[in-house]
Amino acid sequence: MVEVFKTNVQCTKEAGQLLQKLAVHFPAYKINFDLTDCDNILRVEGDNILPCTIIGLLGESAYECIVLE
Repeated sequence: MVEVFKTNVQCTKEAGQLLQKLAVHFPAYKINFDLTDCDNILRVEGDNILPCTIIGLLGESAYECIVLE
């Protein structure tokens, strides 16, 4: 399963910190950012992805994150 999110993450340092945080909660997922995309994409691959949890974790760090359809 793959979920793609639009975020307001701007720089690689921020993305790296968020990737570390997400990896703690979802060690089995493959997670990456594409900050060259106009939507600053967060891509998550894995089984039983919980978008609400991912959105909440980014929200805790004051970042916006919405599922792209």
